[in-house]
Amino acid sequence: MRTVRFAVAAALSLTLLTGCVQGEDEPAAAKTTTLRLDYAYYNPASLVLREQKWLETDLAAKGVTVTWQLSAGSNKANEGLRADALDVGSTAGAAALVARANGTPIRTISVFSQPEWAAVVVPKGSPITSVAGLRGRKIAATKGTDPYFFLLRALDEAGLKPADVTVVNLQHADGKTALERGQVDAWAGLDPLMAHSETDAGSKLIYRNVAFNSYGVLNARESFLAAHPELAQAVVNAYERARTWIQANPDQAVELYARDAKISPAVAKLVLTTRTRLDVDPVPGDAQRAVFEKILPVLIADGNVKSEESARTALDTLLEPKYATARSTT
Repeated sequence: MRTVRFAVAAALSLTLLTGCVQGEDEPAAAKTTTLRLDYAYYNPASLVLREQKWLETDLAAKGVTVTWQLSAGSNKANEGLRADALDVGSTAGAAALVARANGTPIRTISVFSQPEWAAVVVPKGSPITSVAGLRGRKIAATKGTDPYFFLLRALDEAGLKPADVTVVNLQHADGKTALERGQVDAWAGLDPLMAHSETDAGSKLIYRNVAFNSYGVLNARESFLAAHPELAQAVVNAYERARTWIQANPDQAVELYARDAKISPAVAKLVLTTRTRLDVDPVPGDAQRAVFEKILPVLIADGNVKSEESARTALDTLLEPKYATARSTT
């Protein structure tokens, strides 16, 4: 009997010991994480990051896997963040503001460009030469994106209201197609699609204003920032490295951009060298807020945000400068 009791006790001790060892292994396994990022043709730095695989290389030793999801527009990036399908997404600044005002829990952690990526476009041969001439016309635009907000400000400046035109809500690529097929009278365009239409189809940019473009920004979910601040910092650092690389290697950057976005080198060069400023302060702050202050009344009047109160709260809470302030390019 004593022998049996000893055997049972030994077996129990072994089971407990094994259980402890397994339990100690579990946290190590749990450290494996997936970092979910977007890439977009309106964000050339994201294409460089995806191509160079700097994040994949740097984070592999920490058990972190990097995945990429294409954003066809700021609205799609915000959908990915809202649905917890992305950890960090790239949008226009105004699109991030609207998303936060409408309940998407995101913070802007870095600025990657000051683009002139939006304008009002008409097809080749159109008699329309000004925004005022759009009264009563059909205009393609992607709601929730910078070109749409650009259109609202352009209409307001010309003394028109959104009700004075018919906005056809199409994703950017479909808006380009509708313009070139004559299905709409104008398009609130987005580069590089806009530059492609201008160069290849003879479309005309009838209104440009870089001050109406609300910067290219990186946004992260608040829960991701709370759980993985070191990964957020790694993303911001990598973006700084990508911006530096583009400026140091313009020819290679144009080649990569043309290949990934499936556009001609001439169009890629136009967008990268003429319509995209990469030498901007990446720390989100006063410059972005100044743009938001000017567009806010238009967003509220058009019903793009739940309320003026939610918009003002978003304005005060969207920008998170600490990651870009602590950035490193190495």
